[in-house]
Amino acid sequence: MMGHLLVYIMVSIFVTISYSPPQLPVYFVAPGASTTLGPLASHPLGSFWNLQLEESALWNRLQHIWDRHHNPILRGNSTAGGITRLERDVSSECGTDQCWLSFHPNFNALSEKMRAFIKAMHRREYPFYINPPRVCVGNKDTETETPMLIMAIKSQVGNFENRQAIRDTWGRSGWVRGEQGGGVGLVRTVFLLGRQDPTIGPHPDLGGLLMLESQKHGDILQWNFKDTFFNLTMKDLLFWQWLQNHCPGAQFVFKGDDDVFVRTGALLDYLHKQKEEAAMWRTDRNNTDQIEDFIVGDVILNAMPNRQPNTKYYIPESFYKGAYPPYAGGGGVVYSGALAMRLRQVSERVRLFPIDDVYLGMCLHRLGIAPIHHPGFYTFDLPETEREKSCAYSSVLLVHKRSPKEMLQLWKQLQDPPSPC
Repeated sequence: MMGHLLVYIMVSIFVTISYSPPQLPVYFVAPGASTTLGPLASHPLGSFWNLQLEESALWNRLQHIWDRHHNPILRGNSTAGGITRLERDVSSECGTDQCWLSFHPNFNALSEKMRAFIKAMHRREYPFYINPPRVCVGNKDTETETPMLIMAIKSQVGNFENRQAIRDTWGRSGWVRGEQGGGVGLVRTVFLLGRQDPTIGPHPDLGGLLMLESQKHGDILQWNFKDTFFNLTMKDLLFWQWLQNHCPGAQFVFKGDDDVFVRTGALLDYLHKQKEEAAMWRTDRNNTDQIEDFIVGDVILNAMPNRQPNTKYYIPESFYKGAYPPYAGGGGVVYSGALAMRLRQVSERVRLFPIDDVYLGMCLHRLGIAPIHHPGFYTFDLPETEREKSCAYSSVLLVHKRSPKEMLQLWKQLQDPPSPC
């Protein structure tokens, strides 16, 4: 037996030494990137979730400490002088907005929006400005049906036209029939807003108009935080909390921007099919309405952080190093209500990141879930020569971007399901 064990150990060592990783193709760079390599970048050398501490990047350091805190195997020997000042502060959850400043090199050299994000990245609770109480049950006491689909649309205070165009077209709340003439589904739409950001320039106070809009439609969710690009992640977190408290039975969630167009009927057809397929494989016949780990969209693989300071998606190396996990990018993604509840829980163990699409990918990665790619999510729009042809939309579930006027025109054109070109 000892001889066999020795041979096994020697073979294992030889295989480990002789192994070389396969050559993988190049993939997409995160949106907004502009590099000398064009739209492609080499495959990252390491995995996204690196258990080794990356000293020079703030997010990596903070996440590393949380990983150790929540996993006893990774904590190491904390009694042997291994606890750093940063780890002590993280363990006590620094209570001030200046929490991380002393741990970031050249903090004052960062852009204003990155400095603002870092100052407040420990905050996860913000009070409501507007919270309608009966979104999921409708306006009548008799409407108690669980929504099949919650449309959670990220908007801003001044985007009145976008919201109304969505209400008038693909985002109508109520019973919606699939395009194939099959099943129907109850759809509820909510718009996710923060407060107006006074730093982006002078603009009139639109709070009164927003309140009137909310009273009329009852579909505005607004929280007391600045509505900036880097705070879109906060809308995800707060929406997941709201969903758990006010609409936990929703079967599916669409999260998207207010400048996309969705073929809602076709999307419902697709979701009904997913439910039917899941029911065929499910052993627990008492819960046929929930799909545990379902998420679909336009999946981006092996994206790298954008390092161009003049772009919208710029992330400095002093804040984050490494590759991004697989994530569903662009203007819209669909996931199950059951997964939304799991995302809310796991988000408590993932440090906030200033790009919401990437942060969702981080949470999915932590759950061990891979998003499904669907070619019907045109988050980078149709080819320019096809955009005006209604027949080109026969395979579309979502297209980005569309103005309010274009939404209304496209909705009118597609009242009859489009046929292939």
